Amino acid sequence: MSQPSRIHVLEDRLINQIAAGEVIERPASVVKELVENSLDAGASRIDVDVEQGGIKRIRIRDDGYGIPRDELKLALSRHATSKIRNQEDLIEVQTLGFRGEALPSILSVSRLHIASRAAGADMAWEIRAQGDLAGVEPQPCALNEGTLLEIQDLFFNTPARRKFLRADKTEYRHVDLMFRRLALGHMQVAFSLRHNGKIIYQLPAAQNEVDRRDRLRQLLDKNFAESSLQVSHERMGMCLSGWLGLPTQSRSQPDQQYFYVNGRFVRDRMIMHALRSVYEDVLYRGRHPAYVLFLDMAPNSMDANVHPTKQEVRFQQGNLVYDFLRHVGKQALAETRPGQETGVSDNSASHPAKSNIPSVDIPLHSETPFNQPTTYDKQVPLSWSVREPTRSEVSDQTMHAAIQTGLGAAQPPFHPRSESTEAGSQVNDEDEHEHALGRALGQVHGIYILAENADGLVLVDMHAAHERILYEKMKNDVFEGSLVRQPLLIPQAITIGENEIGLFEQNCETFARMGFLLESGGPETLIVREVPELLKTADIETLVRDILSDLSEKDHSTRIEETINEILSSCACHAAVRANHRLTLDEMNALLRQIEQTPRSNQCNHGRPTWTTLTIDQLDRLFMRGQ
Repeated sequence: MSQPSRIHVLEDRLINQIAAGEVIERPASVVKELVENSLDAGASRIDVDVEQGGIKRIRIRDDGYGIPRDELKLALSRHATSKIRNQEDLIEVQTLGFRGEALPSILSVSRLHIASRAAGADMAWEIRAQGDLAGVEPQPCALNEGTLLEIQDLFFNTPARRKFLRADKTEYRHVDLMFRRLALGHMQVAFSLRHNGKIIYQLPAAQNEVDRRDRLRQLLDKNFAESSLQVSHERMGMCLSGWLGLPTQSRSQPDQQYFYVNGRFVRDRMIMHALRSVYEDVLYRGRHPAYVLFLDMAPNSMDANVHPTKQEVRFQQGNLVYDFLRHVGKQALAETRPGQETGVSDNSASHPAKSNIPSVDIPLHSETPFNQPTTYDKQVPLSWSVREPTRSEVSDQTMHAAIQTGLGAAQPPFHPRSESTEAGSQVNDEDEHEHALGRALGQVHGIYILAENADGLVLVDMHAAHERILYEKMKNDVFEGSLVRQPLLIPQAITIGENEIGLFEQNCETFARMGFLLESGGPETLIVREVPELLKTADIETLVRDILSDLSEKDHSTRIEETINEILSSCACHAAVRANHRLTLDEMNALLRQIEQTPRSNQCNHGRPTWTTLTIDQLDRLFMRGQ
């Protein structure tokens, strides 16, 4: 039997190579660490030059404040940094880097050349080393103010690591992605990228919104840059700004999702879930939203020191951050309606002007009329109150049941009120052209409404548009006031673990706000006595377990709202006007006006578009006019 190895302290070079395994995964990791150092040094311009995907050479040049001669060698030493001095600085850290691990880790697996001239210094100094700093001292060199770092032959001394690198093209794609993350996150800085001597990006510093949109166009695409929703909202010490992609700009992959916390790019599960929920009823299945968003908050309210690459963060009050992101995002999408300016800010008007076109009744299957356009003057609250059902409210609470009763009924004929018809007939063509969706011309195969506006032709999917109108009205009715609770005739007992009982006791008020009346029935039993009225036929046990799981993992749960919305969406889909249902022109125009006033009306509940346009220019090209 062999003797056990003795415990000993590792040599510095091996320690740095182990650290490099966590921080330096591939050439893109080197680009990230070095560019972040340049940003922390106050650079206003950063030039990145790579060869063979960064495997052969990475060169970073900046015009930051540089490194003095007596600190140049120290900068390449492990855990040497100018960014923090004590534990309090770590809590309040505002720089992208702070551990002092990147440069020594890179040095341990490459041939490194660093040259720097501090602001106001008469001379620049350089160090050339490979693997370690043995026998190396700074030497004078020629360089303008700033720093130059050149990394050659990455992993030359660790063949086991080098063999895991991919082809040059693959490694370059990772460098390109990392460059875009950094350049999008710091638009006030000028950037350039070269690969194998070819200029890929030349990005001037953005001074205004036009410049920022131009950077979006160069790094993402023209469609996102021109059509995305600008967001700017501040609340409870948090500020969210940036751009949300429209649902119609969704992607097959989540490759245009950029989120920054205090200037640092992060991919945090809680944040990604919050933003995904923003698009929950406007995005087609299997599609992913696009966004570039910046969350700024007090440094001591979050911890960036929880992951080697700092791409995950921990918030002191994660549930507040989640609700803030979800609320602002949903508000921005809710305000996108035909013909409106897009975006949401604290200073912008929250609601459009109401149309003076009279409404025409569009009955549901249950013959419940949608009489007047709903005024969406309230956003869906982050939480809602609960009240008991009363006899006088039976008709309001049973809207859902009434609709369900009529699901199998034949579509009733349309009978617009005579006064609405007369009023509608008085509207002239010029007035109709002032509306985003214009005036109705007729129906196509009983499925689409054909309309004319100032730009050309508008095609509306009648069922999809009516479905969204009904869905938003139902949501408004349910969440605008109170969530009605329904007592169970026979209370339901749910067996759970002791840890889940403790979790319930900590969050019993949360369950109450969601519309549940629960109580402990023993060390491992919950008794459900009342549930939200709309969920009385749902699988209550599964729902309660899922909510407890959410609370355990994320300190919050949106399952009640999501489940209710799924029910309302299904009801709206079944209740909306069907294909081959003939409408009068007045009914078509009424529907168009209601689309213009309805939140998120560009998509149906399932994410399909509700309308599209054919401009005069497009029509001219179709018929080769003017060619």
